[in-house]
Amino acid sequence: MKAHFDNSYSHLPANMFAEVTPTPVGNPHLIIRNDALAKDLGITFDDGDTAVFSGNTIPDGAAPLAQLYAGHQFGNWNPQLGDGRAVLLGEVVQNNQRFDIQLKGSGRTPFSRGGDGRAWLGPVLREYLVSEAMHALGVPTTRALAAVSTGEPVVRETVLPGAILTRVASSHIRVGTFQIYAARGDMDALKALTDYTIARHYPDATGPSDLLNAVIARQARLIAEWMGLGFIHGVMNTDNASIAGETIDYGPCAFMDSYHPERVFSAIDQFGRYAYQNQPQIATWNMAQFATSLIPLMDDRDAAIEEFTIAVNGFNDIFQVERRRVFGRKLGLSVMIEADDALASDLLDLMAADGADFTNVFANLDDARDQFLDRAAFDAWHDRWTKRRDAEPVNALIISRNHNVEAMITAAVSGDFAPFHALLAAVTDPFAPLTDATKGFANAPTEEEQVTRTFCGT
Repeated sequence: MKAHFDNSYSHLPANMFAEVTPTPVGNPHLIIRNDALAKDLGITFDDGDTAVFSGNTIPDGAAPLAQLYAGHQFGNWNPQLGDGRAVLLGEVVQNNQRFDIQLKGSGRTPFSRGGDGRAWLGPVLREYLVSEAMHALGVPTTRALAAVSTGEPVVRETVLPGAILTRVASSHIRVGTFQIYAARGDMDALKALTDYTIARHYPDATGPSDLLNAVIARQARLIAEWMGLGFIHGVMNTDNASIAGETIDYGPCAFMDSYHPERVFSAIDQFGRYAYQNQPQIATWNMAQFATSLIPLMDDRDAAIEEFTIAVNGFNDIFQVERRRVFGRKLGLSVMIEADDALASDLLDLMAADGADFTNVFANLDDARDQFLDRAAFDAWHDRWTKRRDAEPVNALIISRNHNVEAMITAAVSGDFAPFHALLAAVTDPFAPLTDATKGFANAPTEEEQVTRTFCGT
């Protein structure tokens, strides 16, 4: 692999990361390589690219490191986390934008906290597939450049095949990256990180206040996009909240089939903290933690608390604007106004009452009657909607449904990657008319196929 690396994060204070080399693996094999993304990044490949994607070879110009951060995990403070199974190879610059190239599952780092630093095949393929699907759906997200099998076993509840994902992101700076230096009172690192983040992501910002407002706006847009897809992240911890406003860390994530606002899939989310309907308020909570981390940089602490509180409390207003943009697009409203909120919420209520499929209802609004038990109620809603719509609804026909993802992983573990490639082709062209090859991926699961619990699994 050949890329022009320009590694700015490695020039930050040395206590913000650890220089670390990926742990080599025994018998790597390339599963998939994202040539289109590589072209966009100015990356070219050669015969040695599998060795790079497996961590066996460090490309020229790279500066491998593991980033340090902390975070609130399910609301509980963890004072030190960091990249425990990931290594940032470096950064490439394309069209004046900087991108991280990271290996995920590449072995232990100083921040591994007792883990083996490895990933098994299932989560690697899930993240590759779902992140690329999200990109195709127009959602800000990390991307996948490659996936390799390592030829080495990974021991979890059982012995599983190991794998490594090469991930691309606008950066891997998280709310938790700010939190750790604020909590430690390390003003030099906090100031350096803030200046760096502004320069890299928000060059129009003039200081912490502008940075906070810009990050809140991007988070509000991101969560609105999630809500419009029935997407449930599953682990909205502050260490998984990207400052760049991208979806990051596809662990126990899921797309809803039948709609219910309290839907939870993550097996570790025992109390529903990160349920579908809670995601906007959790994002607000995360932004409050980010604001708290910035306060030490302000000259007048009391004034900053007042200003930042107003900014965080304004999240919902921004989110509602973004939500109307998203659901207006879905409903075929060229401009969705506050009075239209009931049009969306009433449809969702009907869907929840009858267990209608979230994606298929929106994808077939003109012909969704059979999705509902109370068809008279849907007909009444449909009449209201028909009188209001003034544009063509835009909705995905295919999402990364849980049962298809699990079936793909099961096949891959047995050595059959054809289902992975077929599903990837379908979910990365989600608005295309259905064909004989793709229509099966649009079907809701049968009762026997339903997947009700998802796992981190890395």
